[in-house]
Amino acid sequence: MALTQMQIIQSLGEAMSWFERELQWGVPPTELRHLSGRIGELYAALITNGQMATDVNQHGYDIVSSAGERTSVKTTAMMGSSGHISFNSNTLAKVDRVIILRINTDEMQIETLMNEPVAKAIELMGSLNSSGKVSISLSKLIKQPKERSEILPIRMVRFESYTIQELENGTIEVEANGEVISPAKPVLRELAMRFNVGLLNSNGNPHNTRQLGSMVISALQNL
Repeated sequence: MALTQMQIIQSLGEAMSWFERELQWGVPPTELRHLSGRIGELYAALITNGQMATDVNQHGYDIVSSAGERTSVKTTAMMGSSGHISFNSNTLAKVDRVIILRINTDEMQIETLMNEPVAKAIELMGSLNSSGKVSISLSKLIKQPKERSEILPIRMVRFESYTIQELENGTIEVEANGEVISPAKPVLRELAMRFNVGLLNSNGNPHNTRQLGSMVISALQNL
């Protein structure tokens, strides 16, 4: 049965919380590939107003957008520009669009590295390797400007020159004079200290961007 948009939002929030909890327990992001893959598929379904592929182990694509595009979704937690994203060359013909996402484990944010028709992705792919796979180097993606999030805000506050938004999936965006600030955490920390919002959680660890942003928004709304 297809998930509703509300169920996708709820599942995404739960998956992100689970991912963050595993990181806090010391599990390396590279050991959470299945979970990060699920997060990426849910996020892509959300931003395309689409649905997950109906067949288990669907060949080639992971979601179908509201426009009917069969979309291959790749998700990584690698933070540098080294590494690559691999594709099965035998199933690319079944794909209309490629979305590549990165889970920023420092900020606990989802970043869009690519959201393009498959033809554009193929232009960036290297030659076929011995395993029958082709890949895109992360260095080619990091240099490209990241897309502004297409997810709607559920809370928004303005303070001085700042606009702070909490999106449906928990992501925090901060703007100053109409321009998005990235990373957002330094601004959030500054505002948190000004309004006596704690910077540490109950375990003595720093709040991530999502947690801190949510608390700063609440503090500003209560002014």
